[in-house]
Amino acid sequence: MNGVIFFIVLPYLALFSLVFGSIYRYFYKGFEVSSLSSQILESRLLFLGNRPFHWGIITLLIGHMIGLLTPAGVLAWNGKPVRLYILEITAFAFGLLALIGFIVLVTRRIDVKRIRRVTTKMDILVYVVLAAIIVTGLSTAFFVRWGSSWFAMVMAPYLKSILFFRPDASAVVALPVLAKIHIISTFTFFLIFPFTRFIHILVYPFSYFVREYQVVIWNKRNKVDPVTQKDKK
Repeated sequence: MNGVIFFIVLPYLALFSLVFGSIYRYFYKGFEVSSLSSQILESRLLFLGNRPFHWGIITLLIGHMIGLLTPAGVLAWNGKPVRLYILEITAFAFGLLALIGFIVLVTRRIDVKRIRRVTTKMDILVYVVLAAIIVTGLSTAFFVRWGSSWFAMVMAPYLKSILFFRPDASAVVALPVLAKIHIISTFTFFLIFPFTRFIHILVYPFSYFVREYQVVIWNKRNKVDPVTQKDKK
């Protein structure tokens, strides 16, 4: 029963919330879609934490997507022990990078009084969920080795069964506890995503990457002397 709730019901609730919750926030609560940046209140720790956190999380997300979309390619890559070690060590390093940035951001929220005052209950919930994702992800990578291979063999088919509405969680239920907590916390994050400040990802100005360069021209008009009616030099 727990397997059905956590690995079939929860994923569909998360998928429903992610799609329709994001659409609702975007079109009906558009002016609330913001990162609610606190940079004006404190910038040094924000810079030190944001960079490693974003680089770590984004790289790991891309890695997970590769494992989901091309599991056969990942298994072929891991066929050579050296390449397997390189992949696992690199992924673990980016996980540590994300953890370091996350710790800095949490410390900033706690220690800086002005930041603490603008922290909402949803922010706290997001930090708790993210902490669970990062810590269990690193713990799984350390204690349950070769995650890239079993992700390709177990998680990729499971997630595809969810996406194609033929849910089969039998293999996932048999995973170690750390891996299951990691999966559940990830689904929980997607469940609450539309109601957090992370919703600002949807309004990132991606058009900046493809639009033409803007030409800025300074139009400096000379002042006219009211007596002589000539331009002042």
